Amino acid sequence: MSQDKFIHTRPDDALIVPVIEGLFGEYSARYGDYFAKHKEEDPLSAYAPPDGDFIVLLRDGRPIAMGAYKRYDETTAELKRIWTDSTLRRQGLAQKVVQELETLALNNGYTRVYLTTGFRQPEAVQLYLSLSYEPQFDINADRESLALPPHDGRLRFIKPLTRVAAAVELATHQPDVADLAVVTELTDVADNEDVIDHKVSHKSVTEKAYE
Repeated sequence: MSQDKFIHTRPDDALIVPVIEGLFGEYSARYGDYFAKHKEEDPLSAYAPPDGDFIVLLRDGRPIAMGAYKRYDETTAELKRIWTDSTLRRQGLAQKVVQELETLALNNGYTRVYLTTGFRQPEAVQLYLSLSYEPQFDINADRESLALPPHDGRLRFIKPLTRVAAAVELATHQPDVADLAVVTELTDVADNEDVIDHKVSHKSVTEKAYE
């Protein structure tokens, strides 16, 4: 029986270089050169500890999904490079990657996550909404209109990231493995935890995104 496992690696790992090239090929097929003027060139160190991480989900030694995070600001991790094998989509792999990244970021001291997706990726939008990410755009707007000025085609999301939120998320999406007693205990002590003020997180992350 196949067994999936996460490994920690780097974007220049020979195992995943073809995967990343394929990911950018998918972007090109959807968007042409729309994002070419604003192509991101992150140093490899951005996805390395202590500020970030790059993970790959392997099945029988083959990459089937991946994702990464990097520092966005002192309290915020930005999720990047979320990908799943095109032949294995709609099987919960992307959700597994996102939740693993959230756990890693939380354990590394981040208290919220931020991410963007493109205006022609409705499946990504639905994924993030299903995982309680908060859209920083009008979800009822025509998506093509979000590619026109003053917009830049990037759909932004944020999510508070605390141990309470993580436990509730687990209970919601994986009730068979969630320990509801732990959820209750964490909720009871929430007042003693440094929980994010939603209004502050909305304001600070959104303002920085448009700087």
